[in-house]
Amino acid sequence: MHGAEIERLAQLLAKLPGLGPRSAKRAVLQLLKKKETLLRPLADALLKAADAVHECTICGNLDTTQPCYFCSDPKRDETAICVVEDVADLWALERVIDYRGRFHVLGGVLSALDGIGPDELRISGLVSRAKSETVHEIILATSATVDGQTTAHYVVDRLAGCDVMVTRLAHGLPVGGELDYLDEGTLNTALKARRAVDLP
Repeated sequence: MHGAEIERLAQLLAKLPGLGPRSAKRAVLQLLKKKETLLRPLADALLKAADAVHECTICGNLDTTQPCYFCSDPKRDETAICVVEDVADLWALERVIDYRGRFHVLGGVLSALDGIGPDELRISGLVSRAKSETVHEIILATSATVDGQTTAHYVVDRLAGCDVMVTRLAHGLPVGGELDYLDEGTLNTALKARRAVDLP
């Protein structure tokens, strides 16, 4: 139905999150219709990114510099390290203007089904960083899934010998969320994490 090059491009795009086979083919069609203004600049940018972007040897972030922007910025708070599963989580948290500390990307979560154990994650690097005299708090920002919670518990166990305070992101009701649309787990967590209201 299509040439091999078109089919190959569609198959590769379909591997991206949020793109299925049909939406990948629509994207390919748009790229081919706009070869000079979109396809060639995109191909050039992809090649340059493939050569220039690397994992930070300290935190695991993706950047063109070594160490990355977050690890080399002297204005960031060296006393706090926020632990995330993936670079996408780091980018999401960086949009929160109240946090100006450092990060550590684990590179995934513990998962027996997927064959991901502690050695596949950057947990040892985190423990080494936590032993630094400048680090006072480790903030666990793993997801509220079973694997995310298991990973968080494992990290806490590994940090037992370090002189740091370990905190966890709160879980519960999203801002603007309606109770009847929330699942039982979210409601249960929100109920357990309730706090006192200051009366006037």
